Amino acid sequence: MHALRPALLVLSLALCLDSHAATTAQPQQPPLTAQTESSGGVMPAEQTRVHFDHAELHIAVDPSKQRIDASATLTFSARSPTDVLLLDLDRNLPISAIEVDGKPLAAASWSNPDGRLRIQLPRKLATGDTVHATVHYAGQPHIAKNAPWDGGFVWSHTADGQPWVGSAVEGEGCDLFWPCIDHPQGKPDLVDLYVTVPKPLVAPGNGVLIGVSDDGDTRTYHWRAKHPTTYAISINVGPFKELQANYRSRYGNTIPLQYWYLEGNEQQARALFNEFPRMLDFNEAVIGPYPFGDEKMGVVETPYEGMEHQTINAYGNHYKKDGSGFDWLLQHEFAHEWFGNQMTNADWDDMWLHEAFATYMQPLYSQSINGDMGYYAWLQRMRLGVENHAPIVSGKSETEAQVYDHGPDQDIYGKGALMLHSLRQLIGDQAFFDSLRVLVYGRPDPKPGNFAPHYADTHDFIAIVNKVSGRDLSWFFNVYLYEAALPKLDVQRQGDTLSLHWQAPHDRPFPMPVEVQVDDAVHVLPMDRGTGALAVPTGALVIVDPHSKLLRDLPQVTEYQQWLKQQPKRQKATQN
Repeated sequence: MHALRPALLVLSLALCLDSHAATTAQPQQPPLTAQTESSGGVMPAEQTRVHFDHAELHIAVDPSKQRIDASATLTFSARSPTDVLLLDLDRNLPISAIEVDGKPLAAASWSNPDGRLRIQLPRKLATGDTVHATVHYAGQPHIAKNAPWDGGFVWSHTADGQPWVGSAVEGEGCDLFWPCIDHPQGKPDLVDLYVTVPKPLVAPGNGVLIGVSDDGDTRTYHWRAKHPTTYAISINVGPFKELQANYRSRYGNTIPLQYWYLEGNEQQARALFNEFPRMLDFNEAVIGPYPFGDEKMGVVETPYEGMEHQTINAYGNHYKKDGSGFDWLLQHEFAHEWFGNQMTNADWDDMWLHEAFATYMQPLYSQSINGDMGYYAWLQRMRLGVENHAPIVSGKSETEAQVYDHGPDQDIYGKGALMLHSLRQLIGDQAFFDSLRVLVYGRPDPKPGNFAPHYADTHDFIAIVNKVSGRDLSWFFNVYLYEAALPKLDVQRQGDTLSLHWQAPHDRPFPMPVEVQVDDAVHVLPMDRGTGALAVPTGALVIVDPHSKLLRDLPQVTEYQQWLKQQPKRQKATQN
């Protein structure tokens, strides 16, 4: 889900969100700097010189003041010699003090004028040396204007007036509430998160609950998570009730299931919780072992739509029913445990690796419940939302805004998923799912304990597909990933001859096979040079691509989209 533009934005033609969450009046805040608002891009040289070993975060949340008081002890090891730490933290969270290796640092040794915190170290680190930096800071974290798409903190309250708080920072980055390396490759190896909240509020978090301690009117929850994606570390506070169970995986391990929900939603919450085992088993059957089985499959009800927070997925779909037999939002966010949290994109330019695969899991899952009709219904909705404004991949390092605001935006969801559907038809199920597995785990034979979270980029996936399929499919990816426009299939019928010709953008080679049904027989045209011909009897019924294998330009879709733009905008929407 995008920074959080959820996959359903690709599917939906609705123009606004009908939200049920009551929100607290928001104070005026200074704007974010361009540095803080931006996430990703080319990583500064200073950040490439260190490895992020550990983050110990202490965050006290005061819902009444919409404020946090925090400290972060960050441990880095030097990949190469360096005398500086370069971190990211919103300057609107003022820093009161910094210590390095336990010793106070003079104020002149650090600065944070625009949200890029530069700490001059008292000693130069040699390769392999470690350093511990503690940053003390506090203030009102940036308030989300429209979480999760325009992110930050959401200060809300339940129907009976109790505080209900959530964070969603994918688009703007982790630096909205803790000092971090705001880049996809900035993941720490381990995070210990201590969240202090007023009693009797509860604070579900990432990973495993290590302990809960009381101190007067407050309670502190200590969570520990391994290799969390930076934007997937989250704050959740509310008067939650909890559902728990254990799931025995097909791989032999036992996985804790936990769902934190609001009182008054128990019947709906139990129904949603009952979906957990089926979703988990399906994903393990199709992809492989749940990556965080030694932690939990966790979900928390949030005052915003949703987000793939590692092992504590945000859920705000209000238990909607759509006739599919499953909750699409929960299923999408859960897929990100594999595509996003286990396999993390190396750069925002590779974000389609998160979203296209997680989106493709919805038609696959629907097929397992509803058969082929459910599968193709999802693909059809996706096809109507393809925009073709920009290539899915630019081929250069990008920020989040460049991808979503000035680039492919929603096409990394639906168009990417449709491309995966076509790829699967081209190389077959065996090669497709084997490639998917190697992408996610870095190996073809994943089992609990024999893999760890890792990074991947577009080139990695192309290389995997080529190796697994035994074919050079660069032509396929060159058109679908690196061109904005879809290929066109020119179909001409003259007398007893049917002629087909691919017209790919910039005349790129595109030898995509095409199936043609003539009456009851299906013929496959290899289209080796982008062209093919078939003899068809006069009067025969001819259907090109009868099984909808091809992602291609369709005039009827363009006409529909143009017509839709001319219709009055709806004031309410049943979907986001």
